[in-house]
Amino acid sequence: MAPELLVAVAVAFVIVTGANDGGALIAPGLRVPGLSVSASLALLVAALVAVPLLVTTAVAGTMLGSIVPGDGDGTTAVGIGFVTAVAVVSVLAWLGLPTSLTLAVIGGIAGAGLGSGLVVEWSALMRVLAIGAAAPVVGMVLALVVSKVWRSLRGGSYLSTMRRAHVVAYAAQCVAYGANDGQKVLVLFLAASVAAGHGAAVAWWVYLVVAAGFAVGALLGLPKVARTVGNGILSTRATHTVTAELSAAAAVLGSAAVGTPVSMTQSIAGGLLGAGVHDSVRRVRWRVVRNLAMAWLVTLPVSAGLAALGGVVVAAATG
Repeated sequence: MAPELLVAVAVAFVIVTGANDGGALIAPGLRVPGLSVSASLALLVAALVAVPLLVTTAVAGTMLGSIVPGDGDGTTAVGIGFVTAVAVVSVLAWLGLPTSLTLAVIGGIAGAGLGSGLVVEWSALMRVLAIGAAAPVVGMVLALVVSKVWRSLRGGSYLSTMRRAHVVAYAAQCVAYGANDGQKVLVLFLAASVAAGHGAAVAWWVYLVVAAGFAVGALLGLPKVARTVGNGILSTRATHTVTAELSAAAAVLGSAAVGTPVSMTQSIAGGLLGAGVHDSVRRVRWRVVRNLAMAWLVTLPVSAGLAALGGVVVAAATG
């Protein structure tokens, strides 16, 4: 796939990622004083750019070369996988169902590799999927534990404590996103660099494109996603939000430490679910949880199937 085409798909993917992930990260905190939407978005974009630029791009490297070969044919499969992910996630986001972009991308890459006749590293794929599947469960369990801590903090300074805790928890969540799930926005830019013969390198201008595209997508997607994640799983209070943020950050940072991508959206949803269940199972809107779970379940097979078909078509067309 031509480098220019890969870059074009990458830009579209950044915007879709902002709509899906940006909205999901910001939405739970809308009811908590301390951070405005603009401040929340600025902090998230800063972490999305700064962490891979200054610390590591290990997760992006995993997504680029661990499932299919990192050569020319492999970058074409990666491109097909991302095109498929954009299509699948855009439809679900339009329906107000933020899904796992990580699942969509991983399924798309594997399906495209299979359809193109490439060697797919199934062991690496299963490792990524196993850790990804555990993320919302870990988020929920951590939320149950963290929820117990807030009971001991209730008192005259409760509101100010929640405000400060929200700022800290949200910042940790942003760093976790930049270190893990957010790095998928760099994969196609890395693939374009490989296709152009420059090796797997991220040019300085890529970070400017990522910051601008993600911010635009987040502002476009926030209203719909807020209805599902922000206040859809349960009627959130400050403790629910801070609990979910801390739990999601811990789960995702743990996965980043081993270079494995996981979905921040799933982790946040798991954290909100755990916080709600801790109060009462009746607080949880199980219909919304069911819809989110269905979106996650269909994302992987649909992305893999469509990408496999795309791989077959491209392989036939290119001989």
